[in-house]
Amino acid sequence: MAAAEFSSCVDYGVQLSKRIYYGKDLRPSLSAAEAVEPQAMTRSPSEEYLPTAPMAYAVVPEPAIVDNPDVPSYQPYVHGRCEPPALVPLQMHEVAMEVDAYLDTAFVGVSATWRVHCIMAAKRCDCRVALPIGEKGSLLGVEVEVTGRSYRSQLIKKEEIESVESMAKAQDGGLLKCQIYTLKIPQIEGGSFLSIKASWSQKILYNIDQFCLRVPFSFPAYVNPVGKKISKKEKILLNINPGAATEVVCRSTSHPLKNLRRQGNKVSSSYEAEVAVWSTSDFSFVYTVSSGDIFGGVLLQSPSLRDFDEREMFCLYLFPANNQHRKVFAKAVVFVIDTSGSMRGNTLESVKNALLASLSNLHPRDSFNIIAFSGEVRLFSSSMEMATQEAILKATEWVGINLIANGGTNILLPLEQAIKLLAKTTNSIPFIFLVTDGSVEDEREICSVVKRYLANAEYISPRICTFGIAQIGKGYYDAAYDSVSIDSKMQRLYTNASSVILANITVDTLEHLDSLELFPSNIPDLSSQTPLIMSGRYDRNFPNAVKLSGTLPDMSNFTIDLKVQKAKDFPLNRVLARRQIDMLTSHAWLTGSKELEEKVAKMSKQTGVPSEYTLMILVNSDKGKILPDSVPAQEADNKLKLWKKSESSKEKILFLGSLGMGFGDLAATAANKLSIIEELKASEPANFLVKAASNCCSHLLNRFCCMCFIQTCSYMNDRCAILLAQICAGLACCECLNCCYELCS
Repeated sequence: MAAAEFSSCVDYGVQLSKRIYYGKDLRPSLSAAEAVEPQAMTRSPSEEYLPTAPMAYAVVPEPAIVDNPDVPSYQPYVHGRCEPPALVPLQMHEVAMEVDAYLDTAFVGVSATWRVHCIMAAKRCDCRVALPIGEKGSLLGVEVEVTGRSYRSQLIKKEEIESVESMAKAQDGGLLKCQIYTLKIPQIEGGSFLSIKASWSQKILYNIDQFCLRVPFSFPAYVNPVGKKISKKEKILLNINPGAATEVVCRSTSHPLKNLRRQGNKVSSSYEAEVAVWSTSDFSFVYTVSSGDIFGGVLLQSPSLRDFDEREMFCLYLFPANNQHRKVFAKAVVFVIDTSGSMRGNTLESVKNALLASLSNLHPRDSFNIIAFSGEVRLFSSSMEMATQEAILKATEWVGINLIANGGTNILLPLEQAIKLLAKTTNSIPFIFLVTDGSVEDEREICSVVKRYLANAEYISPRICTFGIAQIGKGYYDAAYDSVSIDSKMQRLYTNASSVILANITVDTLEHLDSLELFPSNIPDLSSQTPLIMSGRYDRNFPNAVKLSGTLPDMSNFTIDLKVQKAKDFPLNRVLARRQIDMLTSHAWLTGSKELEEKVAKMSKQTGVPSEYTLMILVNSDKGKILPDSVPAQEADNKLKLWKKSESSKEKILFLGSLGMGFGDLAATAANKLSIIEELKASEPANFLVKAASNCCSHLLNRFCCMCFIQTCSYMNDRCAILLAQICAGLACCECLNCCYELCS
């Protein structure tokens, strides 16, 4: 289901829920827009009804079952079905959230309970749960409890079920958008309570020495339960462990947190309140851990008993100083922009806006060039240009004329030209910003060619930054999955990558470690806009101190001694899992190594972090209780084997599918099809099929709406109005009027 279609189904579900009668003087809350002017009961093509907090919906294919399960009321019967089914938001009765922040990663756990308040007693419907996840988030687990049933999520290898043909038809979950995940819980009875516990990890953004955490926690008004004596308590628990030996200082918070305890550099805060309505704003917390100069440390941790890799773990982190006036390196930048046919429309316009903004932020000592490529290559200049106002003005005009979407996707040639333009860079750091939405057949060859160029570079090697739209990135990258976010994310990538304050970093200790595996394999530069975090596995002993060296923008040497300490109350394997899985996945793709794919799958199952080689399932425990941690893996394996043997046991397992983004679509690129972000446009309006009481009414409905027809009576003379009103009253006996009321309110 596309995002626009999902929003449209919720829009109709909100209108359909108005059939429910709660009793005298009791009405559900309305959103601000609905309170001003009631919306027509039509499916909106917009995405305004996409969830901004964990939500649950009743999947209603038959509007006739919508009613209060406690106090049945007279409801005008509606003949017909909703195709696709309407999504009626369930009313939430409790919610609690716990956030654990480590370095630049936050682990979020949300538990909430909803009641199926909109379905008649003894009737059943599926329920769909939607989980919006924060910046660069990964869904880690889901637990479900409903009357008589409990489910718990597990990760399994793809090859374990790829041979089962019917699995493809059993997709009970999937990504609605890149950061909204939905899953279906089957056949829940009206009046039941649905409890969900969901956990995910997400990125904590860094901006000028401040960490900015934002978690989706904004609930629409229509999820507030209706009733005078229903208690509503919100709970939030926040734990921060930055790993650094400096004090955590709160700068701002969205909810009034109270300090529970402070132990060294670790802080715990909480918020708990009885509320009239659920939270209408995301939970945000801004804090600092920096000092006046560059600082960092090294954390060590031994592998767990169940770890398939018996080597020791380490994490080296380096934070930029909070000195906003610190110098950055001069830049030599080549923007390589994909202008193939698939980039047409809002995608390319957003890229243009971001490109022009990046050009305007260049310093006069910087140099730049622009390469536009599709089936052919067009250069702004035959050589690098200094970023003078005159040159930037010419570049702006050139962009308007030459960045037109047309043709195929040939990435290698423009990359080779960009590397040659930067081949003799000496007094600045060379950057190549590659922007594309395509996946081409010779990607591995391109990577190999670029690798050889960089290995044989006589001067400073270019830093290649990729911005993939609608595909997974390789290496140092960012990506956008909708046209709205392209501009801001491209500018953020450019700002982060081009604000280098320490380059050519070396760590003297690493080369002496046995069996060293380093993530990333090449140490990146330190930017003033983001911390540097490296990790790895090794054998034997790690030294008590580490010396890190680098080059400052004035070409002087910088050296810092980093303290080494054991990671206490710090889940180092969980914090590092996402970045290590991403890097190993890229390497597995590049080399085609099945051994690396197997390693990624093992790491994914061990840490609970999804990968391209694992799928998520929900296992029904049949015990009415959530399974303990020691049981679920074996329970999942056993039930999966049982499901393979007997089709009747399929209901024991719900297949939530792959949570990865894939490796691109070669066929779509070759055909110049639009990227997936364009598929989020509004789909064709879904049909609400109405079977009228008579053929006469059926033909009548095809031509006009009775409610609208009645409204015209006010413009007629009295006798005509009375006559037409009597005719419509007669039609009402055949339920035509009620059908029209449901259709256009």
